[in-house]
Amino acid sequence: MRVLLVEDNEKLSGYMKEMLEQDGYAVDVARDGETGERMARASTYDLIVLDILLPGKDGVAVCRSLRDDDIVVPIIMVTALGDVNRRIQGLDSGADDYLVKPFDMKELLARVRALLRRPQERLGEVLTLGDVSFDLASREVRQGKRQVHMTQKELSVLEYFMRNKGRVVTRDELLAHCWDFAYDPESNITDAYIKQIRKKLHDSKGHYIKTVRGAGYATNV
Repeated sequence: MRVLLVEDNEKLSGYMKEMLEQDGYAVDVARDGETGERMARASTYDLIVLDILLPGKDGVAVCRSLRDDDIVVPIIMVTALGDVNRRIQGLDSGADDYLVKPFDMKELLARVRALLRRPQERLGEVLTLGDVSFDLASREVRQGKRQVHMTQKELSVLEYFMRNKGRVVTRDELLAHCWDFAYDPESNITDAYIKQIRKKLHDSKGHYIKTVRGAGYATNV
């Protein structure tokens, strides 16, 4: 899953990016409101973490502008201003959640997971693909009774497939949701990770993830 982090504090944004990436997310960073809004419009993100006090255009104005154009990506507002009126202003601009600095990174990660579950709440806490289960809270994958150990990036790719069962997922779509701007869109990085996932699931024949020639990949169970 791909997250846009809009935060002007370099030290804090570096720490937040590191923690989010350790939890399996691909993270792009913007340091001012105009850049953050431009990136939000130019790319596909699953969630935005948006500071309010930003150079140039503040987070409230950015959020309101995105919502006015029907960009419905979940947004968590983050700010050092904790008064009730400021929280109301952030939420009224279209934010889905609100965190006041200083906060525990575990709480931010929990709120990110909760917001990403909302569009798919019917799936519950555990995603399934045949006999493969993925516990979103513990980030644990099991195939039947066997635990399958995967890297955070493998988990991110597998999660995206499990959230999109029943349709073809293109390589460009996987890059957009599971990697940041650092990866070359012409590379075969997605194929390499899918190969690793198949290997760990003993899926040499594409029982779980099948190749759709000329289109991409699709779940097969």
